[in-house]
Order: sequence, then structure tokens, then C-alpha cells
Amino acid sequence: MAAERNIRAGKRDDAKAAKRWPEVYSALKDAILSHRLTPGTKLPEDELASIYAVGRSVVRAALQALAHDRLARLEPNRGVFVAHPSKKEAREIFEARALIEPRVAALAADAAKRHDISLLRKHLEEEHVALKSGRVSDAIALSARFHVTLAQIADHSTFTGMVEELVSRSSLIIALYWQRRDTTCETHAHHELVEAIAKGDGKGASDLMRGHLVDLLSGLDLTLGESGAQSLTDILQPKG
Repeated sequence: MAAERNIRAGKRDDAKAAKRWPEVYSALKDAILSHRLTPGTKLPEDELASIYAVGRSVVRAALQALAHDRLARLEPNRGVFVAHPSKKEAREIFEARALIEPRVAALAADAAKRHDISLLRKHLEEEHVALKSGRVSDAIALSARFHVTLAQIADHSTFTGMVEELVSRSSLIIALYWQRRDTTCETHAHHELVEAIAKGDGKGASDLMRGHLVDLLSGLDLTLGESGAQSLTDILQPKG
């Protein structure tokens, strides 16, 4: 009987983990992409379980998903850390983006409908408001989402998956190597892209995207930065 109870309890724990881990995953991913959690930050299971009031199995599943997305790395006998991209990886990521995203922009210009343009313009307004109010982390997250939205408008599922991964990894690179805030958060590049897409100008959109990514890369100083000591509770605990 005791064995059966243990089995049933284990199944309940597994069911709970399956239900709750996406919430923890999303919260941690947002903290990473908004740069509240910087590259190299350790993510202890017990502390995260306390912060989110869940079991360690829930946290473990969320961390495994982050590692699958290359936003975290698992180190045997050391734990889990926010991924810390190398200078070589940084260059490779932006080289890949420069190959893929100009084509995505051209496809988006060909495929965009009126409601897509309205969506992109609304997105630009949100970016502008975030910047104007000093919410730089939100502006960076919105900027990343802009690029994914273009891929979705292009209606190319393979490119969309690639852009989602590359943009996520780029956010970590920006967190580590970002020196020029103007190139990262300027909205004029996105504004010009939207106008080219609205006109159906595929070549113009492609050229603008290529130039935008070159400008973004030029704003990075590929020397390793240092992350200061942080309290996960202060960073992640919801403000009451």
C-alpha cells in the first residue's frame, strides 16, 4: 500500500511539474531576455523553487527547457547558469542573422496585409513609449519581438523558428557586449523597415534590415563584460 501511495504521489508531482513548469520557464526567459538576469548568473533549483513557490521538479523542467533553447547551460557538479556567449559565438549569431533576416524582410514585404502593417505600427508605438519612459529592458524585449513578428508575417515557419532562436541568443550577446545604447534601441530603423514593407518594397526592406543588423553589431564591444553580484530574489520576486 505504501508503495502504491508513493507511486500515486509521484504521478501527482509529475502532473504538477508538467502544468507549472511553462510558467516558471516563461518568467525566467523574460528575465533573461530583458537583461534582468545577466549572462553567467547561477540559477539554483532550491532558490528558484522558493521564489516561485513550486517544487524543484517544476524548476528542473523549466531549466531544462531553457538549456534546450540555449538560454542556459548545465554544468555537471556545478549547476545551471544563464548562458554566457563567447565572442566567436556573438559574431556567428549576427552573421547568421545577416544572412537570414534580409530575406525574411523581403518576404514580409511581399506577404504583408493591411492588418499586419497596423500591427507593426502599433508595435513601434509600444517601443517608443518604452524608450521614452526609460523602460530600456522592455524596449529591448519589444525590439526582439519585432524581428520575430516580421518572420511570422513572412509566413515562413522555418525562418520563424530560426529567427526566434537567433534573436533570443542575440539578447544575451547584447546584455554582455552592448556598448552603444543608440544602435540597440533606436526605433527609426524599425520605422523605416515598416514603411518599406507597407509599400511592398522587398529590396528596400532587405537592404534596410541588412544595414540595421550591421549597425547593431557595430554597437557591440566584443570584450567580455563582468556581471555584478545579484540576488535572485530581488531580481525575480514579483513586486507586491
